Amino acid sequence: MIPRAVAGRPRVEDRQVINGMVYKIRTGVSWRDLPERYGPWKTVYTRFRRYALHGVFTRALQQIQASADAAGDIDWLVQIDTTIVRAHQHAADTGRKGGSIDRTNRNDHALGRSRGGLTTKIHLACDGKGRPLAVLLTAGQRHDSVCARPLLERIRVPRTGRGRPRCRPDHVIADKAYSSRGLRAYLRRRNITHTIPEKQDQMGHRRNRGRRGGRPPVFDRATYRRRNIVERCFNQLKGFRGLATRYDKTATSYEAAVSLASILLWARSV
Repeated sequence: MIPRAVAGRPRVEDRQVINGMVYKIRTGVSWRDLPERYGPWKTVYTRFRRYALHGVFTRALQQIQASADAAGDIDWLVQIDTTIVRAHQHAADTGRKGGSIDRTNRNDHALGRSRGGLTTKIHLACDGKGRPLAVLLTAGQRHDSVCARPLLERIRVPRTGRGRPRCRPDHVIADKAYSSRGLRAYLRRRNITHTIPEKQDQMGHRRNRGRRGGRPPVFDRATYRRRNIVERCFNQLKGFRGLATRYDKTATSYEAAVSLASILLWARSV
């Protein structure tokens, strides 16, 4: 999956360069401070940026998911949740006032203002074993429920043989932030069962309407206890210091770093 140049100077070994990328997101050091054993820092950065723009890490993540799915190793009891990441001052200089410096990204580069200052929100869908299936980046002030549908539509596990990629979970677990009539209707249209607690104000509105309020949504407390798995997945991802604080200026580079860390989480379990 790694693109290779046909001609040019002798190429630094791919394993050496990728190890440098892993070291960078594990420790959170700047590119210029990479140890010499990984080769020239500019070579490591240039390849990382090229792989990010071409979606190499995303395709690699899908391939390892496909191998696990073929072996029956994916638990399709999917959990979704979000976490907020503070942006470093180096990530804030994206040229937003004068226009985006990267035409492949939105103008906001998934950076926004929230209670924590300049932040990015990571929306994550993981399987029942706590391994990432899909990732979506937004600005820190975006509400969770608004991004639930595009996040679920990013789940795409290819088949190793013939057949369409699997995109539909068996069951979805989420917290109260995702409690909305629109999301529940979307899940019903896709024949996806779900366990989402109802908010107190929604309960009151439904009861006040009497018969017109309809029946309360089905909620299984035993199934909901498994929602802690997605929290543990976030803990593992934030074990990478380059992800716990965002240093990347563009959303493409930061999402590629999250995908690379997700690949490492999958590699530990297969």
